[in-house]
Amino acid sequence: MSIKRSLLSAAIAGLFSFSANAADKVDLMITDAMVLTMNQDKTVYQNGTVVVDGNKIVAVGDDSLAQKYTARQVLDVDGDIVMPGLINTHTHVSMTVFRSLADDVPDRLHRYIFPLESKLVSRDMVRIGANLGNVEMVKGGVTTYADMYYFEDEVAKTVDKIGMRAILGETVIKFPVADAANADEGIKYALNFIEQYKDHPRITPAFAPHAPYTNTTETLQKIAKLSLEHDVPVMIHLAESHREEEKIAERADGMSPVQYMHSIGALNKNLVGAHMILVDDQDIQLVKESGMGVAHNMSANIKSAKGVSPALKMYDEGVRIGLGTDGPMSGNTLSTIDEFNQVAKVHKLVNKDRAAMPPLKVIDMATMGAAKALQMEDKIGSLEVGKLADIIVVDTKAPNMIPVYNPYSALVYSANSANVRHSIVDGKVLMKDRNMLTVDEAAIRQEALEFTDVVRKTVVESGEVVQ
Repeated sequence: MSIKRSLLSAAIAGLFSFSANAADKVDLMITDAMVLTMNQDKTVYQNGTVVVDGNKIVAVGDDSLAQKYTARQVLDVDGDIVMPGLINTHTHVSMTVFRSLADDVPDRLHRYIFPLESKLVSRDMVRIGANLGNVEMVKGGVTTYADMYYFEDEVAKTVDKIGMRAILGETVIKFPVADAANADEGIKYALNFIEQYKDHPRITPAFAPHAPYTNTTETLQKIAKLSLEHDVPVMIHLAESHREEEKIAERADGMSPVQYMHSIGALNKNLVGAHMILVDDQDIQLVKESGMGVAHNMSANIKSAKGVSPALKMYDEGVRIGLGTDGPMSGNTLSTIDEFNQVAKVHKLVNKDRAAMPPLKVIDMATMGAAKALQMEDKIGSLEVGKLADIIVVDTKAPNMIPVYNPYSALVYSANSANVRHSIVDGKVLMKDRNMLTVDEAAIRQEALEFTDVVRKTVVESGEVVQ
């Protein structure tokens, strides 16, 4: 009896020992890192380690963690900055193929972009542009982005292949466009897209009514209702321009665009409003109460001379606000790391306060703030146990990054997108040492260059669209 018990005890002990060893084996470990967790306490580990198993973070801490796990892949980053992947809260990724056209044309959207799109938007154009933009974003540290455009099912295929995370909004607009003859057809297209991708682990399908003034009240109300029924986001350009402000004031007895959206029941937690430049204190209160998100696109807004959103005030008052780039015809670049410098400096200028918009707030808006704007803060935006492993590594040895006394200041005032060394999404390394691992970057660039010949012949050489 005693011998049997001893054998049983030994077997159980062996089983537990095996289980403990198995639990210590993980897929990825990032070591010797300056870890910016961006958690609630903004914890920083100077000699930090991040441990990933599957698609989730299982440990974050100091260098002692490296002794507790055995990883299939180890990234020793030699003191570089490790932080949450950047989140671009607003863009039109496929428009990369139109970048640098008519940059300074007044009333550019109506005089140039809409006519250009009517001639050239197609499934092929959307796919080619999205592939190019995805590579640009991964190489710039963007691991999640929110998109508004046409043929979003084509964008979804490119996102799926490269391995990124995205919220993809199918555009709804009242006039004929490439994939819909009217708003009702746009809604139908969006519903089919939502059904197709509703269970995808990295892609969230969404509605994207272009703007309040380019859709009817009935359309906006219908989309708001459907978004709640299907539990999907709604992305919209809101409070962006004086044209929009005037059209909505005519339609809604002098109301602002935000007040109008509230009055028709379209302001809710599923909404993400891009730009939000022309807003006052009453608007900000409505936005906060609704729980909606805001995409702050500094470079696009100042380039178009539309003004500066009171983003700092919204952030300080607890609005869900994150950084975006807008499309590559508007802000021209797609990585939010290239927004940091302008966001910090322009808000100081407009507030006439050198201490306004400190670097920590900028980085928070690019990570947790952006995650909150997209209602994804429980999944991404910080490096914490249980969250999805969306992580980037930023080079601290580049000439423009030496020295790093304050990592937040270095990121905001010194860094650029080319300083991103590695990009990881869902626990998978998409870029290592600036080399794309999941797609053929050279082939993507070549296809985009070939498409520019079509653009030149259609638009530039023919002169059919004003420049």
